[in-house]
Amino acid sequence: MPTLDVIDRNNQKVGQVELSEAVFGAEVKPHLLHEVVVWQLAKRRAGTACTKIRKEVRGGGRKPWRQKGTGRARSGSRRSPLWRGGGTIFGPKPRDYNYTVPKKVKKAALRSALSSKLGEEKLTVLKGFDLESIKTKDFVAVLSNLSTSDCLVVIPTADDMVEKSGRNVPKVKVLRAEGLNVYDILKYDRLLLLEGAVAGIEEALS
Repeated sequence: MPTLDVIDRNNQKVGQVELSEAVFGAEVKPHLLHEVVVWQLAKRRAGTACTKIRKEVRGGGRKPWRQKGTGRARSGSRRSPLWRGGGTIFGPKPRDYNYTVPKKVKKAALRSALSSKLGEEKLTVLKGFDLESIKTKDFVAVLSNLSTSDCLVVIPTADDMVEKSGRNVPKVKVLRAEGLNVYDILKYDRLLLLEGAVAGIEEALS
């Protein structure tokens, strides 16, 4: 069972936490990470791109010129896709890019992502931010003490102090444990778990 030091906001060791082998010591499966990240990005697509096909373009009812005798190529409509301003061939239409991925695959991918961060020694367990007010300067000072500026901060429950203090910091995202996902874990260099969030993550993924 992996054991990790718990540190405070000043980067001092204040204890230890035992992590679940099933969640943080799982085999890293790149194909699952890829599958879930592709699914997450597909869900985010708006799917609002739209082009007009030939019949939807305005005008073009009259034949531009007679069929023969002009020396030019024959043409039947100004709406032809070959003409400037004409319709688009096989252009995009509004659609939903979302599809389903089995829950078991999502959980397995999350376990792989967490295990990969632990294996790369890029997972830190923090006792707490202990912020006295909503202040970005104090939030950044804690990250500076931890020698990181590119991280995903996972908190156990809603916390306005931490969430609002960190929302404008570049390359940093504050996320509640219930919203933990593969894409964000892989996107940020370090994973910063508040001690209270560890139990919730293990319970959800065990």
